[in-house]
Order: sequence, then C-alpha cells, then structure tokens
Amino acid sequence: MKKTFYSVLFFTVGILFFSCSSNKNNLDANREIIKKYHQIWSNGNVADLDKIMSPNFVCHFINGIEWKGIDGAKNEITSHRKSFPDWNEDIVDMISEGDKVVTRYKSTGTQKGKFNGLDSTGIHVAIFETSIYRIANGKLVEQWGFPDALGLNNQLEVKK
Repeated sequence: MKKTFYSVLFFTVGILFFSCSSNKNNLDANREIIKKYHQIWSNGNVADLDKIMSPNFVCHFINGIEWKGIDGAKNEITSHRKSFPDWNEDIVDMISEGDKVVTRYKSTGTQKGKFNGLDSTGIHVAIFETSIYRIANGKLVEQWGFPDALGLNNQLEVKK
C-alpha cells in the first residue's frame, strides 16, 4: 500500500513540476518572439517576420489602423521606416501570461519622409507605446497597439 501511495505521489509531483516548467518555457519562448518583433521594427529586416509571425496575423491599432497577414506587417514596417528610417523600439516593460505578452516601449526616430500627410521635417521624436500580443503555436497571431499618436503628432507639428 505504501509503495502505491509513494508511486502516485511521485507521479503527481513529477507532473506538476514538468507542467510548471513547460509553462515557463512557453512564456520565455513567447517573450523571445516579441523581442524579435521589436527588433524587426528597429532594424527593418522584414524577411525575419516569416519566422515569427502567423500568416493569419492581425494588428489592431487604437487609432483605427489595421493590417493583416505577414505581407501586411511587412508593408506597414517598410512604409513606417520610409518616414522614420532610424525608427527604434526599446522595450521598457514586458509582462507575459498564458498566450499573451504585453510590452511598454519607447519608440524613437527622425522623420525623413512623408508621414500622415506631413512632408519630411527632420524632427527627432520619442514616444511611449504599449502593445498586447497573442501567440499561438509558436507564432505571433495578433497585436493590439496603443501608440502615443497625439504625442507624436504634437512633436512633429510644434516644430514646423
């Protein structure tokens, strides 16, 4: 009887240990995907999106901008980097839970191309953004973005 009890106890503890370890590994893997995503925005190497993004990816931004799929993300990043060729995103905070990762990050860049109808100003801007990401099957599938669009526009318009 004792042998059965200890066998069941050992088995149960093992399952709990490995399930917690597996969850931590998933959280770490999810965080790495999001770090790579921010790097792609910063370095413009959109070919790397194929490695981390689902073909069903959807991005929703608070100001009504939305794009879909890997090609949609590639177009958006490429277009944004034409306006701000030195665009850089530095993660300040990162929180992960389940299939979600949240980042608060500082975005900086110099406007050297047309942006929102405004010709190049040469102004260096800095804003904070927050994004919520969802990961499924090891790929980025969804983003909800909350940029400080008002702060960005104010920086570009104040110095016109």
